[in-house]
Amino acid sequence: MATDASDHEQQRRELEEIRHKFAEVGKRMGSAFEPAAPDEHRERPFALAPPTAPPDEQPARPRWQWAAALALIFVLGTGFGFVLPRGDGSSDPPPPPSTARSPVSTQAPQPQPVPSVPEVCLETARMGDQVIAKLMINDRDRRLAEALKAYTLASQACRKQASP
Repeated sequence: MATDASDHEQQRRELEEIRHKFAEVGKRMGSAFEPAAPDEHRERPFALAPPTAPPDEQPARPRWQWAAALALIFVLGTGFGFVLPRGDGSSDPPPPPSTARSPVSTQAPQPQPVPSVPEVCLETARMGDQVIAKLMINDRDRRLAEALKAYTLASQACRKQASP
């Protein structure tokens, strides 16, 4: 048990040394929380200046040089756009559709066919809208499967009726 007492005594001495050193440093530095007395003229150590970064290898280019480079790229791109061919030069463009009728035409105007949509195709479109609506609201149950099956059958019927 003698070692426990000697360890305790040694810890006490080390603690007293640490307190003594902190007290000395506090006297030299002064308090950070209390203003210094006006009659005290002791010198305070100055803080070290922050380290400076080494200078860059190359200075940054001025903005006008960047603007000139961008303008040069734009001009070169525009020039290449005019110089390069625009497709197959041997083929002529298709003639515009002629909608004007000549007044001396002796042919009678032909009647235009009126497009008609079978009723099955309209029903197919309605069913397709229902399927998409169910998918969008994330309603994925038995009703979606039935609507998708009905849409598939109606789509096949529409294709049969619409084909010549």
